[in-house]
Formats: sequence, structure tokens, C-alpha cells
Amino acid sequence: MRLFVVPISTQRALIYSRPLSRDIAKELSVLDRVTNKAAETWAKWEEADKGWKKHLVTWGNKVQQRIPFEEWGLKSIPSLKAQRRLDKSSETKKVDVLFPGNAIKAEKLRSILRKIATERQDLHRKKMWWSLMAAPFTAPIALIPVVPNIPFFYLAYRGWSHWRALNGSKHLEYLVEKDLLNPISFPGLERLYAKRVARVLGDSEKSASSMVEEVERSEDRLLLNMADAKKLASILDAPELALEAERAIFQVGESLKAQHQAAKTDQKSATSREKKT
Repeated sequence: MRLFVVPISTQRALIYSRPLSRDIAKELSVLDRVTNKAAETWAKWEEADKGWKKHLVTWGNKVQQRIPFEEWGLKSIPSLKAQRRLDKSSETKKVDVLFPGNAIKAEKLRSILRKIATERQDLHRKKMWWSLMAAPFTAPIALIPVVPNIPFFYLAYRGWSHWRALNGSKHLEYLVEKDLLNPISFPGLERLYAKRVARVLGDSEKSASSMVEEVERSEDRLLLNMADAKKLASILDAPELALEAERAIFQVGESLKAQHQAAKTDQKSATSREKKT
């Protein structure tokens, strides 16, 4: 397993684990096999031109786009149990963590990963149980002919998603606490972020150490654009990363826009109150 830490903005990063290679697919658990089969079925439904399959896929993709990128990132990390099954030495072997050293301080990487691992655990645990307990109450919908029980499948999917994210977060926490991470400032990422940080901060002459200091002091600002998602996937030789990076860039960008709009509104309100007084 190899981890990637990809800064999306100056204060938010995406974590991603390279998926299991095809040559060890035979070691996948029953749950993984069911999940892969569901993914194949979904892909076939996406090819439908019309009908309930087309409408379901359109709605489902919109829902997935709103699932936090942090959850998707944690879901990419296999559970500790699954990793032990695939690699008996995983309890003691260090995991490479690739990151851009000119956008993230190496000495801060451990604390960043600990935060990513722990800050959403309670949320995923609560959401998982809520989804799984609520799913059976949708059973009567299955009695309606032709129409699939969409609420049940949605709740079951969300329960499974939170379960995967929770297990991924526990695995990451284990790696942090046991000091099983091997940070590597990857040259390809450094070259990409040298340009992106210079564009955002407006200075291309800074050294890597000065650049990362500037990033740390900066207010939260978007570093990547949509075109960078495929570049990241190519640099890290992880095609699946492109979609995850696009989702993260979109969500962080929308979040920052909302924050800026709220700040403008607050400023206008304050100015209005000052004029009245």
C-alpha cells in the first residue's frame, strides 16, 4: 500500500491510498467482491439511454458528488484486517507517504495525518449505525412492483460507505501511532506545486523552504484547478486518483466561495450598521 497526501488548498488536503492491484484480486474479501460487482452493475446502468436506470444513475451520481471528499479518501484505505490478510508483515512494515515538500512541511505531516484519521471517526460511526438501522424500515417499498427499493439501497450504501471510511481511518491512525509512515517528498509533486503555489502566492522566486512557510501562513486558498486532477493521476501513476481529486477540488472550491460570500455579507452588514449609528 502507498499513500498520497495531495494539498487541495493551502489548508486542506486529500489523502488517497493506491488501490489493490489486479494480481491479488483473488485475495479480496466477500464484501469486496460484492462491492466490485455492484460497481460493474452501476457502470452498465450508466449506459442506459432512458428509463428508471438512467434516472437512478443521474440522481446517484449527484448524491455521490456531494459525499465529502474526506470520506472518499478514507474509503480508499483498506481496513487493517484486510491489509494483514494481504501482507503478513504489514503490522511492522512502513508505508510510503508521497507528498509535496514545498506545500506541506515534513515535520507537520504526522499531525496532519493524525487529524485526517481521527476527526471524522465519531461522525462515520454514528452515520453508519443510523443508516443500517434505518434501512429495514424501507422494506415495504419492495412490495411495489417494478420500482426498485431505492431508499433501502441508498441507506445500505451509505452505511457501507461510512463503515469503509471508519475502517480506513482506524488503519491510518494505527500507522500514525505505531510510527509506520515513511514520508517522501516526491519530485513530481514538488514541480507541480512549485508552479501552483507561485501562482496563488504571486512569487515564483522563493525556495522550497520559503514556499512552504508562505503556504502555512496563508489564508485558505485553492491551489489546484480541475485540469490538475489528471496531472496528479499521471504523476503518481494512479488513474483512479483523478476522479477523487476532481471531487475534492470542486468541493473545496465551493466551500471557499461560500466562505468568501458570507464574509462579504457580514462586511456589508457591519458597514450598514456603522452608517446607521
